[in-house]
Amino acid sequence: MHNQGSTAEAGHVPVMLDRVLSLLAPALAAPGPGGADPIYVDATLGMGGHAEAMLLAHPRLRLVGLDRDTSALERSRRRLAPFGDRVTLTHAVYDELPDVLSDLDIATVQGVLFDLGVSSPQLDEAERGFAYSYDAPLDMRMDQTRGLTAAEVLNTYPAEDLTRILRVYGEERFARRVAAAIVRERGREPVTSTRRLADIVRDAIPAATRRTGGHPAKRTFQALRIEVNAELSTWERALPAAMDALSLGGRVVVLSYHSLEDRITKRVLAAAAADTTPPDLPVPLPDREPRFQMLTRGAEMPSDDETTTNPRAASARLRAAERIREAADGPASGTGPRARQRGGTA
Repeated sequence: MHNQGSTAEAGHVPVMLDRVLSLLAPALAAPGPGGADPIYVDATLGMGGHAEAMLLAHPRLRLVGLDRDTSALERSRRRLAPFGDRVTLTHAVYDELPDVLSDLDIATVQGVLFDLGVSSPQLDEAERGFAYSYDAPLDMRMDQTRGLTAAEVLNTYPAEDLTRILRVYGEERFARRVAAAIVRERGREPVTSTRRLADIVRDAIPAATRRTGGHPAKRTFQALRIEVNAELSTWERALPAAMDALSLGGRVVVLSYHSLEDRITKRVLAAAAADTTPPDLPVPLPDREPRFQMLTRGAEMPSDDETTTNPRAASARLRAAERIREAADGPASGTGPRARQRGGTA
């Protein structure tokens, strides 16, 4: 949900909006199964910028919007009110999508967008505790109605767990040193503010390293945010679930903002776009042919123009895929493009 919003809301610009619109258009322009209105899921609604653009582009489109952040939902509710009953918004984490669709009696959808990461309002509202550029309580929960805060993680996790989180989620070279410094400092007084944590991290990292690579606390803040919100484990469940919900010809688009998310996205999409027929067989087995076709070659990045006007888009990586075969227990999907997909992605 990185930077969602419109230019009317200064600073909140939907990332790679034109590309997202063009990738999803073929799936959303036609009617859904049986001539029904097409259904589009924005699983990370944020400020509602992508969702608004999609509703404007496709007059018959129905939107199902999810967000774990109640304040983001309220903003989007106001923004999308002109679209009336075409819009259904739900307070949910994106791995809860199957339950949301079941509750709405929706069997399949035609498009899904995931715009991962932390949103502009979350970064810009100091009291949320996501940013090291403000002094604020260490919260970092995207859903402030439940879960551990970053302060609780910092002050209760053993040193070895903190080290693992910093190394794996923050890709922090000096994870052990930073974790040891946090444990030492919390022994004197609980670590509860973003500024104190940033100072602890800065002092723990060697001076020569501090001179390059941006703010020394950046990786620690990322690691804590991922842990607090269970972002990677949630993502590993959410993407396959969303792909299972797509109808034939349905499309999924993913915007991710760090290599850990993008790695999961690449692996899941590649597996779905692979032919798993044993290599010693002369012809593809129908139930082993690819279920999806890649729509992007590798990860696409925003243009230089976009990153100039919207610097927070700079780390975005976009991948997309289209469903080309029903599940093994679904209707037969025939041949055609499936046979040409033998051996990998498009």
